[in-house]
Amino acid sequence: MSSTSSVTMQTLTPHVYWAQRHGDIFLRVELSDASNLDISLQENNTLQFRAQGHGAKGDNEYEFSLEFLEAVRPEVSHRSTQRQVDIKIKKQVERWWDRLTLQEKKPLFLAPDFDRWLDESDAEMELQAKEEKINRISVESRVRKDPYLGLKRGYLFMYNLVQFLGFSWIFVNMTVRLFILGQDSFYDTFHTTADMMYFCQMMAVLEVINPLLGLVKTGFFPAMIQVAGRNVILFVIFGSLEELARTNLSCLRLLSCGAPSRSSGIRSTCWPASAQSGSC
Repeated sequence: MSSTSSVTMQTLTPHVYWAQRHGDIFLRVELSDASNLDISLQENNTLQFRAQGHGAKGDNEYEFSLEFLEAVRPEVSHRSTQRQVDIKIKKQVERWWDRLTLQEKKPLFLAPDFDRWLDESDAEMELQAKEEKINRISVESRVRKDPYLGLKRGYLFMYNLVQFLGFSWIFVNMTVRLFILGQDSFYDTFHTTADMMYFCQMMAVLEVINPLLGLVKTGFFPAMIQVAGRNVILFVIFGSLEELARTNLSCLRLLSCGAPSRSSGIRSTCWPASAQSGSC
């Protein structure tokens, strides 16, 4: 009779595995199909655990208690699965502990959880990466998304496409005429391509408006200087001087002006210069 009562009074403890981070304690209790869970934190930072389940000694009631090395918060979160019970406890002060329990001698049922185990340096790197991720998400959430971003990109794409096709037509037309007619093509090159050049340069005024609307990162004054310089050459010099428009200088200037400016994404090579004769 005495032996039977001693067996029934024996306390069964499950295997418990632990790991830590700077702010958390993780416990994994090897108890499958756990039920009637009773997990609480006492005032002396002692965790009390009692549950019915299948452990190392079969299907029985298991319990254990752990007095932590330092103060912890009273909230305890746990999750029970078919294989184990996971417990998470937050430290009162975020710092690395030398050990888990107040007593220096480790309980026999307690062991490190190598699936979650990290050294202090590794835990600091993990914490730093987590903070960087949180800060990045916070910054991204503060940045207001532009509801018209797709419309703006579509507009800039179409503008650059039209300019590219227009100046490409001018360049091909001039090149073909030069190879076929030679220097005789200089006489009416300007008049042949003038309409398309006027159209492209009038559209180029948008390059000054785009920075004001915040559509491009180009500054307002560089765009205005580039567009104004090309328009002065085209409309003022060549448009008013008929003799100059028929010289080979007009061919050179049309080639140098035949590209959109930086604000449209393509570098411009057209700059005002003194009017002197040259070869195309």
